Amino acid sequence: MKKTIYATALVAVATLALAACGDAPEDDSTEPAGEATTEATTGSAEEVDYLACLISDQGGWEDQSFNQSAMEGGMRAEEELGIQLNDAESQSDADFGPNVDSMVQQGCDMTIGVGFLLEDPIQTAAEANTDVNFGLVDATFSDPGEGADAAPVPVELPNAAPIIFNTAEAAYLAGYVAAGMSETGTVATFGGLPIPSVNIFMDGFVDGVAKFNEDNDGDVQVLGWDKEAQDGTFSGGFEDQGQGQALTEQFIAQGADVIMPVAGPVGLGAAAAAESAGNVWVVGVDSDWTASTDYADIVLASVVKEIGAGVFETIKSGLEGSFTGEPYIGDLANGGVSLATGSADIPQELLDQVEALQEQIVSGELAVETVNAP
Repeated sequence: MKKTIYATALVAVATLALAACGDAPEDDSTEPAGEATTEATTGSAEEVDYLACLISDQGGWEDQSFNQSAMEGGMRAEEELGIQLNDAESQSDADFGPNVDSMVQQGCDMTIGVGFLLEDPIQTAAEANTDVNFGLVDATFSDPGEGADAAPVPVELPNAAPIIFNTAEAAYLAGYVAAGMSETGTVATFGGLPIPSVNIFMDGFVDGVAKFNEDNDGDVQVLGWDKEAQDGTFSGGFEDQGQGQALTEQFIAQGADVIMPVAGPVGLGAAAAAESAGNVWVVGVDSDWTASTDYADIVLASVVKEIGAGVFETIKSGLEGSFTGEPYIGDLANGGVSLATGSADIPQELLDQVEALQEQIVSGELAVETVNAP
């Protein structure tokens, strides 16, 4: 039976999110990029004069990952708050700017871009339309620094809020479980692209494995990521499932029996390789892979990024007039991230250890440190 490890404070949040997603109607339309569709309000909330608009990354709304989670949050807002909802599904990077412009022209009160690749078009639109609110999932805003080699300079915009997540906390728990369940003493992780919202998962995972080794006199090794050097294995993007399969096969050949792919749909290729190999577990990311993928039988755990909750809260703040542009930061304490265990028969002793660690993180007794923290 699937067990979900949540602190008491997180249970209500997760229940609400799952209930909203389950009640939301499915949208079978296939609109071309740049066009927006208005969803009918079907919930019990009285309809209000507020239009929220979502723009997907190129993975699309049915990516079984962060785009899909964001849409679920928008549909929850439609149902529970009575807002109207528009969306535009991007097919490639070239669609991002036109999709954002389309939403602005249609009079959206809140426009949310899903994914770091929408940072530039969302920031440009926010700076040009200061009377409209914007949100950006999985990234913050910045300006280029001075000089060719200068790092970007963080920017805060009063009408644009980052929706970001401290996934290192939940990934720390996943690393601990992975180390405790590995029979070979080797686990692995890889990313889609070397960006903070990807690296932060792998930072937490590596530290969780190290904590298991410390607590249990273990020697579990992690392939694919060097936290100190911030360097590791990447698939080069988030679309090529074949690349995810190839990388996972390489890790399996090196003895890894638990793999955590942090690469959106590429991770489905990793799951396919693990399934073919047998006796190999995967750790899902972004959503609960036992529910959102066809690989439930080989899912050890999932580092769940409650993107839907972040999107919902951001829309709600806009509707209520409390929007400030301050980031929404999801963590274990507020239910913005969580660890869901999957199909493995995890020993109760290991589950108890993970629950104790989670309580320490929530209380502040244990700090999960990463240079990629939001």
